[in-house]
Amino acid sequence: MRRAPRRRSIDLRDEKGMTLIEMLVASLMSVIIVGASCAMLISAVRDQPALSKKAQNVTTARYQLERVVREIRNGVNLVTPVSSTEVTLVTRIRRVSCGGAIQIDPKAQPVECMVTYRCSGKSCTRTEATLGGTTVGTATVALSGIGSTNVFCFVPSAETDPTQCGPAKTGSTPTYVGINLQVPNPEGPGLLTVSEGATLRTATFEV
Repeated sequence: MRRAPRRRSIDLRDEKGMTLIEMLVASLMSVIIVGASCAMLISAVRDQPALSKKAQNVTTARYQLERVVREIRNGVNLVTPVSSTEVTLVTRIRRVSCGGAIQIDPKAQPVECMVTYRCSGKSCTRTEATLGGTTVGTATVALSGIGSTNVFCFVPSAETDPTQCGPAKTGSTPTYVGINLQVPNPEGPGLLTVSEGATLRTATFEV
């Protein structure tokens, strides 16, 4: 007589799966990860206008600087006295005459004129004059949106180290002009500083 096969007992402890606690922990971690990702995305979207404005301010400042630096680099000499808010130099410009129309003939030589940059308020203006000092044409805005009128520095300077850009050294004609533009910082308080400079083409160095 055969014995009936014994039925295997089922041990619930051998069953594979997730407990309720494990599911709750996994759900909580998912919520935290999704929440952090959303917060980062919202922050990036919120900060984008300020970042774009900052980049625009810097780009505009650099464009304006390049035009002024190009004119300083073509300079023959500075007309003293100079200050952090005003600079006059004799420079070569591509015009038919000082204050006249732009020279379009590529074979024509640039003319020498006196150019003055004068800063006040939120901008610096540019005026042209003949070598005799007679102002011609009208003043135009060369630098705009500045946060400080202390724009220019010079070498040789009155600093302890005369090769460091600063107020012009008394009794000496500067050979290098530095430009420091401070523009609004859209990300918060304070200003952004964009700096550039150039040595006059015909400068002779002395300190």
